[in-house]
Amino acid sequence: MAEFKLVNGIYLYPTPAGAYQAFVSPTADKPRKFIQRLLQLAQTPLLTIDQLQVLSDIDDQQKALELLHHCQKLGWIQGVKAAIAAPSGALEDLLPSLLSKLTEQGKVLLADEQGFYLASSGFPHEVAEELSALSADLATVHKRRSGLLYNNLGIGSHAWAIVDAFGNSQVGFWPIFIGSHRFVIVIAGVPHFNQAEFVTLVWALSKRYTH
Repeated sequence: MAEFKLVNGIYLYPTPAGAYQAFVSPTADKPRKFIQRLLQLAQTPLLTIDQLQVLSDIDDQQKALELLHHCQKLGWIQGVKAAIAAPSGALEDLLPSLLSKLTEQGKVLLADEQGFYLASSGFPHEVAEELSALSADLATVHKRRSGLLYNNLGIGSHAWAIVDAFGNSQVGFWPIFIGSHRFVIVIAGVPHFNQAEFVTLVWALSKRYTH
């Protein structure tokens, strides 16, 4: 079995892929919980074995190191040279600029589980209201048919989309699960989740809604 050693002087920071994978399902395994705990902190932590054991919830040092190595191989975690602080300020001030970076067409909104939008960019108010309500309807349909999708078809995704004749998404509904809360990012066209702003968005929501 390989022996792993920590690199000194770096801070743990999720990649956009790690932030996405950790919050796209209401259930989580150890790697996903590791990322979730990381995005509940006030700032990116200095990588030490003690900190790693706390974040991984693993007492055995070697197993904690193996989990970190696994997350690194998945591309879910990265090391940065300076600490990064959690986003601060009111969500209503943070959300519009963060959401606008996730879309190619400039049309995006964030809806809650009740079907109300918390922030919107590019959509007229009436359209944003209707899309938010639709996101709640889709969640109900997904919950009712999740057995078919997962057990019979092997589809674990919670996302839905309205597609064109070529199968390209015209409007996509992308749930993220923060604690006991379900949010949906609604995007017209191609989503750009591979942005640092997505990590910041999830971090802000996690700090606000995870107890």
